[in-house]
Amino acid sequence: MSDNFSNRTAARWGTQAVAVDEGLRAYMLRVYNYMASGVLLSGIVAYLIASSPAATQLIFGTPLKWVVMLAPIGFVFGLSAGINRLSAFAAQAIYWCFAAVMGASLASILLVFTGESVARVFFISAAMFAGTSLYGYTTKADLTKFGSFLVMGLWGIILAGLVNIFVGSTALQFAISVIGVLVFTGLTAFDTQRIKDTYYEGADGEVASKMALMGALTLYLDFINLFMMLMQLLGDRRN
Repeated sequence: MSDNFSNRTAARWGTQAVAVDEGLRAYMLRVYNYMASGVLLSGIVAYLIASSPAATQLIFGTPLKWVVMLAPIGFVFGLSAGINRLSAFAAQAIYWCFAAVMGASLASILLVFTGESVARVFFISAAMFAGTSLYGYTTKADLTKFGSFLVMGLWGIILAGLVNIFVGSTALQFAISVIGVLVFTGLTAFDTQRIKDTYYEGADGEVASKMALMGALTLYLDFINLFMMLMQLLGDRRN
């Protein structure tokens, strides 16, 4: 009888493990779908603006460029601070608005760099992102111990970037870009593992949807920043 009991117990735990695994895959797929859709929306908006001389002049030839550049930061902080009070619908609306405004900001890349180099660097960035995110999803190693170093590196990049706005040093920009690639590659793996861990908090329904959206926002920022750092290193500027 004890053998039968053991077999039933093992079967029950096995069934629960399969259910959790399938639920985790569905949750992560939702995160990646949000993230990829946001990147796609940003790309479409960037292309439409860069292709329109009137839109380009309106945004980058007037003080409106500062609104376009700074608005995504406001969206990120607003969504992060208010996610618990917002409905899932409202959170998604803010996310899509953020992706669209971010696309308007990214239109400057299409104006500065050639289309061929933008496409090349985009696929390089996508391959690097996919590889490191897959590592973060599958690894058994605890990446949280690297989190503080990555966050310090991120703040270092931000401060150095602000300094370089006034200094205009190409050497400093090169250093920022190299370090930035390393930092955002590491953050992709770290954030993927952290997003995976949030699934085990047991949220469901609207809460799970909002958690997936915030995870998508995090990965979106990792990918876009990785892409921009690689553009500085590998992009071909227009003559």
